[in-house]
Parts: sequence; structure tokens; C-alpha cells
Amino acid sequence: MNVAVDLACLQAKSGYEVAVISAGGEYEKLLNICGVKHYQLDQTRKPISIIKAAGRYLAIAAEFQPDIVHAHMMTGVILARIFKGHKYALVSTVHNEFQRSSLLMGLADRVIAVSKAVRDSMARRGISENKLRVICNGTLGSPRTRQIQDYQPLPLQRPAIATVAGMYQRKGIAELIAAFEQIASDFPQAHLYLVGNGPDKQLFEAQAQATSVKERIHFEGFQAEPQRYLISCDIFVLASYRDPCPLVLSEAREAGTAIVGTQVDGIPEALDNGQAGLLVPAKDSNALAGVLVQLLSNGDMLHEWKQRANQNLQWLSVARVHQETLAVYRELITESER
Repeated sequence: MNVAVDLACLQAKSGYEVAVISAGGEYEKLLNICGVKHYQLDQTRKPISIIKAAGRYLAIAAEFQPDIVHAHMMTGVILARIFKGHKYALVSTVHNEFQRSSLLMGLADRVIAVSKAVRDSMARRGISENKLRVICNGTLGSPRTRQIQDYQPLPLQRPAIATVAGMYQRKGIAELIAAFEQIASDFPQAHLYLVGNGPDKQLFEAQAQATSVKERIHFEGFQAEPQRYLISCDIFVLASYRDPCPLVLSEAREAGTAIVGTQVDGIPEALDNGQAGLLVPAKDSNALAGVLVQLLSNGDMLHEWKQRANQNLQWLSVARVHQETLAVYRELITESER
């Protein structure tokens, strides 16, 4: 959703006629401000909903008459492919390659992978390499957010370790809690902040309650401005088992916090292959605890990794994502004119 909104706003500001088809939500006002037309469409995966969505999509396509349809979700790419004909070119972006249904994104004329790791995985699963293009995620300069210096820091208890993630098992929250419990007695002032909601939150809360340091583990829930945590914490951790190219890493880097991430999927790429953040194996709370001990016990090392996170940020901009996406569109338009 965030990537789609960023692209739509920048495309409209560049003078293109742009529409977003979605069930609606918090960004409709922003889309309107940026000159993006919004069409309501329920894409719930139930038979009656899909039938209604098909009719509604046909009406939208007939009214808007797009040259390019860019799908970010499975239902969208299926509807766009079924009714494609020769009227428009179809582009998809694979955001969650680990889902089996992501193969359906290969129905598009071009398939954008959000990291090299995703591209390689999709190629191994049978998507033609001629279709695949890599456009790594970037959030800096997003119309959805303010300048990083405009956010007010929070009075976190420090040293503060934080994550901003959906409360899912695959985000490695259990390993982060276990690692924190392991190091907590050696660093009695340290606190852990878990920002986000999700279906597994109660499991993690129960795990935290069973520790001897439950009063130092804070479940902050969904936050409209997670940047306030990023600029206030000392260490940001993303302990995911799978993560194609998490947007939060570019935000954490801009905030200038030391970063620890797992060595999976697009996380190393987002951290300049370990130059901008420390990498640990996934599902290994002992390795994560070891890195946290190093950072918390060595002020110079902590300071160095904060500086390293904040370097080489240019490539993480939404402007770069926007331009590379337009290049994919132009490829298809040129082909159709031949």
C-alpha cells in the first residue's frame, strides 16, 4: 500500500494522469491532494465479492482507459489480466514473494521485484527472467511522511532497543524477546519497545509476561508516526525470518539509529550488504543477543553503527523508485508501438 501510494503521488506530480483502485483507507485525502483519482473496489477474496469486483473493474477501466495498469496485489493482477485484451500493458510488483500466491504476479507483462533476492527467487519458481526487473524499495522523501527532523522524539527509557513490525511470527519477535531476556540482567537500564499490531501479538505478550523482565518490555501497538521511535531508540532490530525488502529499514537508516537485521531475503541489500547494519542469522536468539551485548557494552561501536546507518542514503529515495518504475512503463509502451 505504501509503495503504491508513493508511486501514484509522484507520478501525478510529474504530470501523468493517475488513478488508484482500492477499498479505500487512510490515504484517500493525500491522493486527492496530489491529484490522483481514487476508485473504490472491494477486492475481498470471496466468490460473490470477486464477481462484483470484476464488473466494477471493467467499468473503471472503460472510464479511465489506462495505458498502464500496475498491480500490487494478487486479486488486482488477476482482474487486470482477465480483462486486459490489447488495451493496456500490465505491470505487477512482488512485495511478499514468500507467499505461494505470489506466482500469480507473473501474469503481468513485467514483474517488478523489490530486491535482487526476490528476483532470484521468482526466477527459480519459473517466472521468465525477460519479464523480471528489480526496483528496490525506498521511502525517503515520501509524500506520506514529514522530514525526519520534523518528528518529535519520545522520552524512551534508555538504552532503548526497538522494532517496528507487524506482530507476526515471521517477523522474529519471539527471538527478539528471548534475546532481550538473555541480556537484560547485564544491562539493567535497557528497555525493549515493540511497535506494531498483528495476529500473533497475544502470543508475544504471553512470552514477555513469562520473563523476569516483563516490566521492561513495552508493547506500543500501532503508531501513526513510528519515526518517533526510530529517532529515539539506540538500537533498531528487525529479526525477520522472511522479508523481501522492508520499508522500515530505509526509515531507520534515515533516523540514524544502529541497526541489527537478519541475513535473509532483501534485508542485507537494504543495509548495503552489512555496511549500514549488523547482520545475524534468522531464528537465532543467541546470535542476536551477542550482537546486542557488543553494541550496549561499547559506546564507540554503538556510535559507529549509528553513523554507518546514516550514510549512502541517496539510493533509498522514493524519487529513484519513481524514475525506475517509469522506465519499466516506457519499455512496455515502446514495445506496444512497434
